[in-house]
Amino acid sequence: MVSFDPLHPIHKALQEQHSLLSEKLLELRRDSAIETGAAVQFQIREQIKQVEANLVEIAKQMDNLERVLEDGRLYQALLKLGYRKQVQLFRKFVEKHPVTAFLIYGKLDFGQRWLLNRLVVQHTRDSIAGKVIKVSLGRVARRSDVAALWRELGGRVGLGRQSSVSAIVERVYQSWKTQNVLLVFYDVDFLPERSLKELLQDFWSPLATQVWKGGKPESPYKLLLFLVDYEGCVGNWSIPFAEALNSDWHPRLPVKLPMISEFTKNELTNWLEFSADDLPVALVDDPDAVAQAILENSDNGIPEPTLGEICQQAGLDWYENEEKWMKL
Repeated sequence: MVSFDPLHPIHKALQEQHSLLSEKLLELRRDSAIETGAAVQFQIREQIKQVEANLVEIAKQMDNLERVLEDGRLYQALLKLGYRKQVQLFRKFVEKHPVTAFLIYGKLDFGQRWLLNRLVVQHTRDSIAGKVIKVSLGRVARRSDVAALWRELGGRVGLGRQSSVSAIVERVYQSWKTQNVLLVFYDVDFLPERSLKELLQDFWSPLATQVWKGGKPESPYKLLLFLVDYEGCVGNWSIPFAEALNSDWHPRLPVKLPMISEFTKNELTNWLEFSADDLPVALVDDPDAVAQAILENSDNGIPEPTLGEICQQAGLDWYENEEKWMKL
């Protein structure tokens, strides 16, 4: 999670330093006004120059820090916009079951990666403090054989690229016994349906079964897997997914979060009003009109263009902040 709280004491310290130097500058100027000796006058003028230079430097640091703090407030506010159904279902599972696989899916530009980071940042932040395994399936999918997938995964978990699936499962299992493990498979929509089935049947299912043996996990750490679909197709494949938490659910069955949809005007208006204290005045002066303008400039509420438009109206560049805000 991008945390901005530690910056407040730094800002306060800079303010105090600025105040002390300002007082010193006034004192030096008073001394300069009453001092008649040329040598002492010269020393005082040099001190004044140094103090003025220090004040300029501290002012720059404060300006930069204030900008970071403003960006942080906007970031925290954006984490509360939309995705309510996805967040609710995710929380139901992960708060009771620290070992779960999730499908995040929607059409192109619907903020799948933003949602992934939001879920982790807001609800499983400690899972980042462990082993994070990220696999982009875009290039793997260009290979016709599923063996390419196992070679990629084997390399990512620190084994040789010719390792067996069972060895990969065992490596992840052993890692989970001593730390949180977070697995993210991007671009699952690039895979043939049969390859994703094999990934779940041959890798995730035996891993979750081994972790869950005895009726509960033997380790206190989280083991989370995310399947990220940027085309919105995987949710319609003939792959069994859980869509609700019930008594007979087992972690080997991945959870399909609700398909991501556009932000509505009502969502945007309510968010603008709720987040008013953390947003620039230009965004909250007339929430209804601002929400309408955001919709008109985001293809009617498509999430990523919406986030970009909000940033633009707040005086920020979404693309400059994207990588800073999203670590996964």
